[in-house]
This record gives sequence, structure tokens and C-alpha cells, in this order.
Amino acid sequence: MSRLAAVRGVATALALAAGVVAIFLAPRWVSDIKLAQMGVYFIALLGLNIVTGYTGQISLGHSAFMAIGGYTTAILVADHGVRDLWTIPLAGLVAGVAGFLVGLPALRLSGLYLALATFGLAVAMPDLLRWDKLESLTKGGQAIQLFNSPALTGKGFENVDLLGHSVTFTRAVDYLTWTVAIVLLVVAWLLLRGAPGRAFRAVRDSEVAAISSGVNIAAYKTLAFAISAAYAGIAGSLLVIAVAFADPQSFPAKLSLTLLVGVVVAGLGSLWGVVAGAAFIQFLPDVAVHFSKAQGVPDTVYGAALILIVLVLPTGVAGGLHRALTSLTSRLYTRS
Repeated sequence: MSRLAAVRGVATALALAAGVVAIFLAPRWVSDIKLAQMGVYFIALLGLNIVTGYTGQISLGHSAFMAIGGYTTAILVADHGVRDLWTIPLAGLVAGVAGFLVGLPALRLSGLYLALATFGLAVAMPDLLRWDKLESLTKGGQAIQLFNSPALTGKGFENVDLLGHSVTFTRAVDYLTWTVAIVLLVVAWLLLRGAPGRAFRAVRDSEVAAISSGVNIAAYKTLAFAISAAYAGIAGSLLVIAVAFADPQSFPAKLSLTLLVGVVVAGLGSLWGVVAGAAFIQFLPDVAVHFSKAQGVPDTVYGAALILIVLVLPTGVAGGLHRALTSLTSRLYTRS
């Protein structure tokens, strides 16, 4: 069995290496801004999978946490001249605190009740950002423009010096987003393979059994919410940096549903499948629009593709790949 585990480990390492190479080669065929947006989705899906896939708490409020992170960056850059790169961890921290606060009352809810409560937060967030009492902070319904700001990398249009090479602003944002994404993927992997990850899965599988094993249910549920929200905040921060502005329309409630779709496509409780979920929600609408010009048809194609994936791969893309790799590595092990 040790040889089989080694084969699977090598396969995983090769897949990760291929993914890293693809990130730096993809700009040759796909626009930088779309790849950056995919990276934003990837980070947000990582966080959502922690709270939903690993602890079983259905959250539909992640667009609100992305808004908190995005507006944190926008306000610090536009109003206080803080360098955009420094605002990324601060955005994650502020969103993480918000997630912790939301997680406290959420302890009394579960299932659909929790989903509805968090979705209410997502629905309310755009109106909250337009609230006249917060106008001095959020500019109300107006966009906070970062374009041409000295604190924004490349001011949004200038080339950026990257390791001695001059690259466009959009290419720099693409590399920045995916560098942060890879770091956060490693952090999530280390977290979930340790004691917190085992506690999260215990909470998901059976709260009664988890309590009997000494797991502090309340602590781990709120921790999962805080970590998940921090990831969403970082994603929102990177989105604002990429588009060089922030407004309430950038974080609609629909975004929360889109993220949940991405997690389902990726596979609940899977980190490696998240890239497939991010690619699905980023590129499928464009493909649908390209091949179907009639009004309403792109949404139909999007829905049909989602239904097909759920039927063919009920455990998501990650589950399907796991079964395929398990079968392949088992055959290689048997032949050897």
C-alpha cells in the first residue's frame, strides 16, 4: 500500500506542477483580466469549500464578505494612500472578523435556515453600501475609482517591473492573483490535513460524535466561518485591484449563488477540484454567449451544463478525477 500511496502522491505532485505551468502559459491564449478573475473565483471557492464542504455549513453570503474585502482595499487606497498590495491581508483580516461575527448567531442555525440567513446578508449588502449614513465611507452608490491612483500598482495602466521584466498592468494583476491563490491553497491544505481539518470533518459528519470526541463545535464552526470569510475578503480585494474600482454592483447577491455553483462543480470537500469550479463559472457563460446568440439561450446552456455535470459527476469534478486516478494507480500497482 505504501507504493500505491507513493504513486498517488507523484500523480498529485505532477498535476500541481502542471497547473502552475499552465497559469504562466495560459495568458498566451486567454486574456489576462479573465485569468485574474478566474483566480479571484478560485480563492473565494477555496474559502467557501472550507465552511460548506468541510464543516457542512451552507453559506450563501460570500458575496457580502467579498464586498467587505473589496471596499476595504478601495477605501485604504483611494482615501488613505495605502499601497494596494498591503491592503490585501488587511482586507482578509476585516472580512475574517466579519465572518466570525456572522458565525456567532449562525451557531443556532443549520441547513436551509443558515443558507437563508446568510443569503439575506448577501441581498442586503449592496443596499448597505449605498446607505446615506455610510456615504462618507463608501461614497454611496457611486464607484470608488482607483484608476491613476499612485497607491495602485502601475496606476491601473502603466507597465509594471516584475523581476527585471516589464509587463502590462493586467498581466501583473494576473500573476499577483494566482501567486496569492497558490499560497492560500497551500495554507488551506496544511490547515485541513491537520487537527483543525479533522475537527471540521467531524462536525460535518456528525455533531453528536464530534462532541463525544471532545470537539468544541461552537469554536470550530465560527473558526470555519472566519477563515472562509477571510478568503472571500482577499478575493474581493484582488477583484477591486484588477478592475481599479469598487461599487455595489460589483458584489450582487447573485455572486453568492454563482460561488455555490462553483463549489458543487468542483466537489464538496475538495481543494484540488476548485480550479475546475472556477473555470466553469468564469468561462462557461462566455462559451454559451459565443455559440448561442438568441436571448435567454446562454442561461439555458449554463443551466443545462450544470445539470449534466451533477448527473454525470455527482461528487463534482474532483470526485470523478479521484475515481479515475484510483482506478489507474491501482492497476499500475497491481502490474508492478
